[in-house]
Amino acid sequence: MRLYVIPRKMIYILIGVIIVLIGLGVYATGFTDSVAGVFSSDRKLPIYSVDTAEKKVAISFDAAWGDEYTDQILDTLDKYNVKTTFFLVGFWVDKYPDMVQKIHERGHEVGNHSTTHPHMSRLTREQIIKELQETGNKIDEIIGYQPTVFRPPFGDYNNLLIDTAKEIGYYTIQWDIDSLDWKEMGVKPVVDRVSNNAKNGSIILFHNNAKYVAEFLPLVLEQLQSKGFEIVPISDLIYKENYTIDHAGRQKKLN
Repeated sequence: MRLYVIPRKMIYILIGVIIVLIGLGVYATGFTDSVAGVFSSDRKLPIYSVDTAEKKVAISFDAAWGDEYTDQILDTLDKYNVKTTFFLVGFWVDKYPDMVQKIHERGHEVGNHSTTHPHMSRLTREQIIKELQETGNKIDEIIGYQPTVFRPPFGDYNNLLIDTAKEIGYYTIQWDIDSLDWKEMGVKPVVDRVSNNAKNGSIILFHNNAKYVAEFLPLVLEQLQSKGFEIVPISDLIYKENYTIDHAGRQKKLN
């Protein structure tokens, strides 16, 4: 009886095919898990915008890296009788305590933007609490109250962050209109981007030290007001209770 001997070269080929198939299986499983994670109903979202019939929008300024234009911002907001929200990082509060007080005295909401400006999704629960509480306490010492709105640096969040922030009294806030002022493309692109995309319940992102902010802010305010929008602080726009957040981050009031 003659036995058929499989050539060594074919054996190597078969082993290679098996390895490739195993690899594809692992990849497919990982890919499926990743997709499931992105679209999972368990994934929680911060507030990107608010579903409202009222013609209102909120303007916010993130403050982390300077103070050069803040007085001009406050003067412009006064001129147009507009109140907004300033999200402050802890080291900015340390460096500009008088400006924190001024923002508050001029009638604007002071929000929390963390202590060290980290990627919050990389932190433990204890680290998240420390980031929020340290800055919250610093703000409280200056203006006499704890902030209730929080914006994560880089727009970076996960379920743990949202849950932990809620536990200690914060609404986590994103935005549905990024002015892209940080790209320093000039005045017109910022004005057009904001005015063309604003809708009821929009939350608009600016930065207090954007290069052209003193120039584009009056034009943005004029455009929004000419379209009939009332501009309010974020806490005057969002729902505080009995709400849900849809797949796009739009906060909706429950009946």
